[in-house]
Amino acid sequence: MYLVETRTKASRIAGIAALVLLAVAIAAPLFASRSMIQDLFFILTMLTLAQFWNLLAGYGGLVSVGQHAFVGIGAYTLFGAGILWGMDPIAALLICGVVAAIIAVPTAFFAFRLAGAYFAIGTWVVAEVVRLLVAQWKTLGGGSGTSLPPEARDFWGVETVADLLDVRTAAARDIVTYWLALALAVATIGGIYWLLRTKRGLALAAVRDNIEAAKAVGVDALRMKWLVFIVAAFGTGIAGGLIYLQKGRVSPDAAFSVTDWTAFVIFIVVIGGIGTIEGPIIGVIVFFLLQSLLADYGSTYLIVLGALGIVIMLFAPRGIWGLISARTGVQLFPIRRRLRRIPPPTTGD
Repeated sequence: MYLVETRTKASRIAGIAALVLLAVAIAAPLFASRSMIQDLFFILTMLTLAQFWNLLAGYGGLVSVGQHAFVGIGAYTLFGAGILWGMDPIAALLICGVVAAIIAVPTAFFAFRLAGAYFAIGTWVVAEVVRLLVAQWKTLGGGSGTSLPPEARDFWGVETVADLLDVRTAAARDIVTYWLALALAVATIGGIYWLLRTKRGLALAAVRDNIEAAKAVGVDALRMKWLVFIVAAFGTGIAGGLIYLQKGRVSPDAAFSVTDWTAFVIFIVVIGGIGTIEGPIIGVIVFFLLQSLLADYGSTYLIVLGALGIVIMLFAPRGIWGLISARTGVQLFPIRRRLRRIPPPTTGD
């Protein structure tokens, strides 16, 4: 008798460690400084963006360099809902994802007619078109951008946190947005892990590895591409709205920055390990450490990032986690199904 399972001893230990780490992360505002909370917010939002790009490229085979379009769409949707409709920014976060998903439909309609490098370039062109269109939106500041009005800055939970933790309003805003970023990152990792363990996850991997073979066994390849593209746009839109809720000001050049929201995200996934959930986690930690250590060196910082990316692609094409996993066999988020033989019950004489 055999049993199909995905969990491993390492994954069980990792699950317990993750719960402990999550508890510490939730309690972090009780003992961490405001600057640390801001750093953790940055790590969590970049991790979320990296996981969604990894879902697209690492699991779906859709190498997009236009994901910053959905960051910008999410940011401007948040500001539009707050300024034009008077909506509480936290309530508007879900709308950010919905609007990004809606914009993803015509984007995918055109982009899916391209393949390979043409698909990547096509998504970047769409992002630039959206940036130029948003820059004409005079109500939200046009090309120079705008800021959240004072009444929108006191969003849900800020006053309560300020009273409970006895902190200033600005620090309370950082704490609330940090908790939202933590919830979004956990939901993203958990949701992607759940998806990859379902039949749709198997179909997605089949499409990535060999689309013609996947079609031959009955996989609807186009449907799977639509699924991951829209899901990634939805999550990226929410992350974009949250990032600029914390910043409090938005402009087209910042919200639609290909460097900040696509190039750095690709770097995180590539050095960490594309096609793995663990890879972006390692990648974002490495990226943050390099940024903290080298940010004061100007262009040298970017040169080091580029050199490290080249070295990783040459000597460890599967990334840091791919190298570790290949040598140790450890998988913290296993998705491969294995057969385990169950010994038959013993019977007495």
